[in-house]
Amino acid sequence: MRLSIGLGPLAACCALFTFSHVAAAQAKVGVINLQKAIFETAEIKKADAEMQATFKPKQDEMDQLNKDIQAIAQKLQGGKPTPQEEADLQAQGQRKQRQLQRLQDDVNEQAQAYRNDILAKSQQKMSDVVKKLAEEKGLDVVIDTSTTLYVKPALDLTADATAAYDKAHPATKSASASK
Repeated sequence: MRLSIGLGPLAACCALFTFSHVAAAQAKVGVINLQKAIFETAEIKKADAEMQATFKPKQDEMDQLNKDIQAIAQKLQGGKPTPQEEADLQAQGQRKQRQLQRLQDDVNEQAQAYRNDILAKSQQKMSDVVKKLAEEKGLDVVIDTSTTLYVKPALDLTADATAAYDKAHPATKSASASK
């Protein structure tokens, strides 16, 4: 993680150095907050809602398992169970805990795969939209704000890119159908 943070400013310096010959000819520059532009698209918002709905039953199951585990813990602490009842409750609690852990791991893995798939497709589409937008505006360079220290708001293409993306790729009935 630290490596990627340290490389951002280096990448910006390299980009500026690479395009320094263009700067002498009054380069037209635009900037974009690529992450914000992607996450504000209608397609991503729809995919997020679909993901929430898809995983809701499993989330409800995890919530119920947590309640069951808490109820078992209260029975163990609240009363004076016999040694056999205590052993049974502890075994039941351990089974539910393992079941909960497995379910959490499965849900996290599935959600991460779903998220990565949607974001990869959206990022490629956004890249194409930004290229087209740059050509339409006659820009020589478009830089992501994550590698920029200061930007005049007039140079920011984020809102334009999101609007162009939504126009080029309207959110359909089911974003997951395009998988």
